Amino acid sequence: MTRLTELQAYLDALLQVSQFHDYCPNGLQVEGKAEVLRLASGVTASVALIEQAQAWGADALLVHHGYFWKNENPAVIGAKRQRLARLLAADMSLLAYHLPLDAHPEYGNNAQLARHLGLSVDGQLAAEPLLWFGHLATPATSHDFAQLLTTRLARAPLVISGSERLIQRVAWCSGAAQGFLEQAAQAGMDAYLSGEVSEASTHLAREYGIHYFAIGHHASERYGVQALGAQLAAQFGLSHQFIDIPNPV
Repeated sequence: MTRLTELQAYLDALLQVSQFHDYCPNGLQVEGKAEVLRLASGVTASVALIEQAQAWGADALLVHHGYFWKNENPAVIGAKRQRLARLLAADMSLLAYHLPLDAHPEYGNNAQLARHLGLSVDGQLAAEPLLWFGHLATPATSHDFAQLLTTRLARAPLVISGSERLIQRVAWCSGAAQGFLEQAAQAGMDAYLSGEVSEASTHLAREYGIHYFAIGHHASERYGVQALGAQLAAQFGLSHQFIDIPNPV
């Protein structure tokens, strides 16, 4: 078994938590058993995920979306009460890493999304380190790239074709990152990927002449927490299971 404090310290150092000003606390959010043998992971610490992790016998749960978000009601009522009650009753710890998990160069959501889609990584835009860019080995049409995304992610993206040009230079940011569309276009990218889309995204994509693909917030952030969970299992000899709770958004 591994001590919870040891696991937390390793994660905090690996993900460089102190370097981020986030919308939520990163690290141990709910304290459970002092020793961890079985680690479950998932995208969001919903009731459904907690219940499946408990059924599997998890001592700790590792997620990307945890609790205690900035500007939310701090009262422990409603859905928040239900979630916390289940964790505490199961004596299950909750470890949550938001922006640090998006940004990590190996286990992060952006890095793992690129690997899953077969995108070569060229770097991060200097103005916004969470906005990554790279390229396809062979230029593709908007239709063909959408088919690739559908195959790799097992869901069809929402596609806004801003021009007729082929796609080779691609920028991406996992999650609700539609606000980076202009920066991607101004950097000369042919296409931009993010998890979500806004009403304004359609007009901006057309006016900048860039292809935009909204691939789903959940779908864009499935891979980082899986990779991190697998790394922890190898590092500490833990049993690990990724639990995917279907989410169309």
